[in-house]
Amino acid sequence: MMSHASCPPAESGAMHKRTFMITRKCFYRGGLAIALALLLSACASVPRSESVNTLDQLLNDPVLEGSLVSLTVRDADTGTTLYQRNGMTRLLPASGLKLLTTAAAMEVLGAEFGFSTQVLTAGQLKGDRLDGDLYLRGSGDPSIQAEDYQRLAADLAALGIKRVRGNVLIDDTAFDSVRLGVDWANDDESAAYAAQISALSLSPDSDFDAGTVIVTARATVEGDQVVVNIHPANTIMTVTNSVTIGAANTLRVSREHGSNRLLVSGTLPAGTAARKWVSVWEPTRLVADVFHRALIAQGIKVDGRTVIGVTTPSGARPLAAHDSLPLAQLLTPLLKLSNNNMTEVLLKTMGRSTANVGTAESGIAVVNSFLQRHGLQGSAIVQVDGSGLSRRNLISTQSLTDLLLRVRNQPWFDYWYAALPIAGNPERMLGGTLRNRLRGTFAQDNLHAKTGTMTAVSSLSGYLRSVEGRALVFAMISNNYLVEGAAVKSLEDKVAVALTQWSD
Repeated sequence: MMSHASCPPAESGAMHKRTFMITRKCFYRGGLAIALALLLSACASVPRSESVNTLDQLLNDPVLEGSLVSLTVRDADTGTTLYQRNGMTRLLPASGLKLLTTAAAMEVLGAEFGFSTQVLTAGQLKGDRLDGDLYLRGSGDPSIQAEDYQRLAADLAALGIKRVRGNVLIDDTAFDSVRLGVDWANDDESAAYAAQISALSLSPDSDFDAGTVIVTARATVEGDQVVVNIHPANTIMTVTNSVTIGAANTLRVSREHGSNRLLVSGTLPAGTAARKWVSVWEPTRLVADVFHRALIAQGIKVDGRTVIGVTTPSGARPLAAHDSLPLAQLLTPLLKLSNNNMTEVLLKTMGRSTANVGTAESGIAVVNSFLQRHGLQGSAIVQVDGSGLSRRNLISTQSLTDLLLRVRNQPWFDYWYAALPIAGNPERMLGGTLRNRLRGTFAQDNLHAKTGTMTAVSSLSGYLRSVEGRALVFAMISNNYLVEGAAVKSLEDKVAVALTQWSD
């Protein structure tokens, strides 16, 4: 692992300029020989600060042996680099990539942006009968739930509609039909964090885990029966239930590839219940089923079929609509809980809103333009999805700190900053993925940062203030370690605590 040098070469660009904790600076004067002489002389004679030594010792921890680790620490007000190791090395950031996607979305879409799901028709209302097709058109809302589709059906019933003499046409064409990100692991397919992306989806909960369902298993107090239920109720998913009564909760839920057949297995103690989230194969189909059931519940009979993937004609008029919360509020569950599906939806929405193409590629082009507008080198970053779940994404801690610095003066920054997890805060929608970390330290309720986690990948990037009142930004990424991830998270916490004690 590369060791930290107290006097490395200077870099071009005002925001990339490095200032080191020494009593005199290294300057290039004249030719290369003179520059090298001055550099070597200064580095040999200048003492290193205690803070720099502390970070060096932490990054030399044996838990990182054989791995790659990068850390960049900068003054938030001046951009001065206070510490850097492997700062220009591109590494896998995992969910740290969400910083780029969400910042771009706040600027491009706006804090007040919201998703709208509409029911439309080009037909005619004649008494209690609609002569024509009914269209359900989505724009990507990751927060809409089964109850909202039920309200849409109720709104149609309130118009007096009791019969549709036509088809129910499901329009999810705001996005492409590519449901997963580039290089998402096939063994993650049924996991909730790898849920498929659609312009028409639904969430089973208030965390907005769109594209998933909740599977609940309940073991009877007496006997050996375990009952399995799915929320929201639907007819497209089937269950193979092999759960038995046992001493421990070992409930497992998976979905067969290419289908909505759920395999529920393991054991549950008698009289207990457990639940798991699992992704849906083709979430638009789930929406179509839930909406059809809602129409039936409202006494609305449909003569025709339900057809998926049909574009709503331009002349169709709206009959009912559901609008989401504004983006400024949706950011909270997204960043606090590191919601992958919501981030992917934002990526495709940016592409749709600027180029009328709801693809990941068009969204990434928008993010790249955002970075360039703020003086960041998009060419130095590899981004293939919005959430960081792909192992093709690459970014340096230098680039991450560039972003953290540049967005501080944006009009939407306060919303974005508040949505970042807050270290040690026990409230789930405040502390988020950092709620159980750094409690009892000066970083508690001080550090606002985005976490990132995959196998052999961990990252932590954000803002904090030292005990002396100095505002800092930092980014740390670790790749290719062999220890348990908790050991690396613990090391990140030690780095954060060391930064709160920063002193020149």
